[in-house]
Amino acid sequence: MTGKKGAGAFMGLINRFGPSILPFADAASEELPLQRLLRLALFQVSVGMSMVLLTGTLNRVMVVELGVSAWLVAVMVALPITFAPLRALLGHRSDNHKSAFGWRRVPYLWMGTLLQFAGLAIMPFALLVLSEGSGPFFLGPLAAALAFLLVGAGMHTTQTAGLALATDLAAQEQRPRVVALLYVILLAGMLLASAVFGLLLRDYSPGRLIEVLQGAAVVTIGLNLLALWKQEAVNHERAKARHEPGVPFLEAWRSFSAHSQIRRLLVVIGLGTLGLNMQDILLEPYGGEILGMSVSATTTLTALWAAGMLAAFSLAAYQLTRGADPYRVAALGALIGVAAFLIVVAAVPLESTLIFRLGTGLIGFGGGLFAVSTLLAMMAFAQGDQSGMAVGAWGAVQATAAGAAMALGGILRDLVGLFAGWGLFGEGLSGAATGYLAVYYLEIGLLVAALVMMVPLLREGGPRHGGSSRFGISDFPGA
Repeated sequence: MTGKKGAGAFMGLINRFGPSILPFADAASEELPLQRLLRLALFQVSVGMSMVLLTGTLNRVMVVELGVSAWLVAVMVALPITFAPLRALLGHRSDNHKSAFGWRRVPYLWMGTLLQFAGLAIMPFALLVLSEGSGPFFLGPLAAALAFLLVGAGMHTTQTAGLALATDLAAQEQRPRVVALLYVILLAGMLLASAVFGLLLRDYSPGRLIEVLQGAAVVTIGLNLLALWKQEAVNHERAKARHEPGVPFLEAWRSFSAHSQIRRLLVVIGLGTLGLNMQDILLEPYGGEILGMSVSATTTLTALWAAGMLAAFSLAAYQLTRGADPYRVAALGALIGVAAFLIVVAAVPLESTLIFRLGTGLIGFGGGLFAVSTLLAMMAFAQGDQSGMAVGAWGAVQATAAGAAMALGGILRDLVGLFAGWGLFGEGLSGAATGYLAVYYLEIGLLVAALVMMVPLLREGGPRHGGSSRFGISDFPGA
């Protein structure tokens, strides 16, 4: 009884003070109250936790503590990306899922949760077999690959179904703020998970690794169960129609992508995501190797990037809710990205870490504007029961391009740096900075290409989510 009173008092405080202290808490409505929206957003916490484990914590532990070859670690970390192109299919399947309760999204949220749990549960043992090399030579890599694939499949399934469910529940005019809130929760989950995993693995041991990973598996189950609980109502009409044949994926995709704007928008998403993410694993080494920043100083770069993203989510939600053209907001994000990389490049001749930090924050800001606005533009094209297809198509292109960008950024930096060291580009470009700068200039080129591809979209105008079509300085917060 005391526990129920305490929980009730906590939710009472959330409902009373939440709109004034939580970012985008005004995304709530009578149909989607704040308590229910925040509970649904918990699936983003589990996804953020898995992302931190795959690309951060386990990356370091496998190379340093377990002594696994760096190339094999890179392959393992990249494996979950192979599942990303299937997000459009997953979204379509959830749009047309047949069940006795008429549910569409909840079964996929649960299936994704089970996949995440299974991958995290077997991962510590797979990594130990991989590092110790016991048994047949292929057993360790095979077990580790299976674990990483299961977690990746679970992440993509959970996020696709969760975003589609949020789209179903939110009123159209509130979707920009709902999406922004979900991505704020994703960032918060990643930052919290990074801090917790770092603290728990401070005194590393194989036993502690097993405890942390299996604890993460249990937390994933708990968070996602709480997130999906009573979110999707029983639909008797869909339940009665569960034996009727569904629409084949290829037919549904041809219908959805028949609009010329959609095909061009997907190309823009791919180019822009490549341009904004190739530096993802290079900024901290760049700051340390080229600008002489300390480890603690480069660690703050992630916080600057995240702060830029949060500011972008706020501005994007504000503008799009008021009826701004999502294509214009995306173009603004790409332009800011171009400026950010020029600033990062200028930090070397100016020998200024302050300039470098400014560029890092602007990369996050431009990336946040671009991501949220393109997602909402894609969601606006969903007709009827196509929200899963729309979210899945965006997620498939965005996740695939982001993963490819990180891999290409590292490879290009090493290759150009190697050639520069050989003197192939002349004495003036033989320094260590050449490899990094090549990546940054390529990202500028990709963002410019995305802007060029957006010109017809900007001329036609994009789908609006609010009642106003204005987008200018006068619409900025506080202007």
